Amino acid sequence: MTESIVLTATELKAALDNNDDILLIDVRDTADYAAEHIPGAVNVPDIFYHLTTTSDDELSATYQKFEDILSGVGLRPGQKAVLYEDGLTTRFGSSCRGWWLLNHLGHDNTAILDKGLAGWKVTGLATDNRTVAVAPSDFKVVVNNDIIATRDDVLAAIEDDSVVLLDNRDAREWFCEGSSPYDADGVDYSPRRGRIPTARWLEWYELLDDSDIPSFRSASEITDILAAKGIHKDDDIIIYCFKGSRASNTFAALKMAGFTRLRNYLGSWYEWSADESLPIELAPSAAA
Repeated sequence: MTESIVLTATELKAALDNNDDILLIDVRDTADYAAEHIPGAVNVPDIFYHLTTTSDDELSATYQKFEDILSGVGLRPGQKAVLYEDGLTTRFGSSCRGWWLLNHLGHDNTAILDKGLAGWKVTGLATDNRTVAVAPSDFKVVVNNDIIATRDDVLAAIEDDSVVLLDNRDAREWFCEGSSPYDADGVDYSPRRGRIPTARWLEWYELLDDSDIPSFRSASEITDILAAKGIHKDDDIIIYCFKGSRASNTFAALKMAGFTRLRNYLGSWYEWSADESLPIELAPSAAA
């Protein structure tokens, strides 16, 4: 992966003014995109909505789906892709999920817009609602398996003290008060609540600052937060959440801080909770 993970609004605007070869990818809902977006941006809401397990069949279908989508919006080999949502937290880190996904699909010239559309607007930069005409490309997936963990990798990691399983879900999920961030009116979205055994917990918000429009904390702050949990830069780390969005947000933060052995369990709790053969651990209060 390239190290230019995050671009500020000012940096992005300067690159666009310089006519750099950039494709802006807006991951928000179609209606939000239609109302306003950064000029020239294309819309790929499936980056947020797509769910998959890590079975061979479902991953193959995922790769084909996004090869078609990214070809359709005109992403060319080598072209810089910059992804954004409303902010870094508004859609559970979905712009980071897009950044991670493109890297996994073999397109590593990819960045995240710091503070998203909100940061762009507060900087005083313009938006519009014009339809963007794109010329389809021949984007091809070349899978980078170094940054993904499968169900079987996670199952093996439970018995392997050399691998850190890092759960970065919200507190209510970690404490088994809900099954996902999408639970509504007391109804669980996932079939089971719980945690993956041996996982350590780092709520994803901890790596974001407390500003009105959150941004990632500094590399030293991130390193210190992880060290306090006994996790260090040379550790082999698998991150999971519900579907790999918040995990991608944490993945990006750790990558910027110098952590190098990182994998995202893309299936995450969506896959794990649905398979009754897979072990879970309950918080003490939930078990009682």
